Amino acid sequence: MPILKLDAIDRRILAALQRDGRLTNVELAEEVGLSPSPCLRRVRMLEKAGVIRGYHASLDRGGIGLGLTVFVGIKVERHHDEAATAFREAVRAVPEVISCHLVSGEADFLLQVVVPDLAAYERLLLDTLLRLPGVSDIRSNFAIQTVKAGAALPLDHLPAATRPQTP
Repeated sequence: MPILKLDAIDRRILAALQRDGRLTNVELAEEVGLSPSPCLRRVRMLEKAGVIRGYHASLDRGGIGLGLTVFVGIKVERHHDEAATAFREAVRAVPEVISCHLVSGEADFLLQVVVPDLAAYERLLLDTLLRLPGVSDIRSNFAIQTVKAGAALPLDHLPAATRPQTP
């Protein structure tokens, strides 16, 4: 996806919505220095372009009984055949896997898994993860403490817009 050229107002809109996705359009417009109609047009343009992918509630993992976070390194036998496709599709279907990344290094994939406790992880490991297509090795790393999670994405690197700012 090509990087859109976003002006300062677009960046302020994105920063504000990352901070609080429940802002009303009027509140957002006031915060970024626009009237409501142009603000809404910009938000719709950012949504249509796929920059804003959706809105959600951020839940406290411990508060909903998911007290254990595990980072799981997985090696697979092959990357470029049906087994690799089957692995990716199978991982997407496991609700406890909240992120999956193709990585370089010792593992081929790095999964972030959330479960209530060690016993739940053991069941997930034995009944699901070890049975994923093409898996040849699994290494589990248990989070002791979360120092930072769910932070807003940085925006300062975005190229400046060449189009005039629309009030």
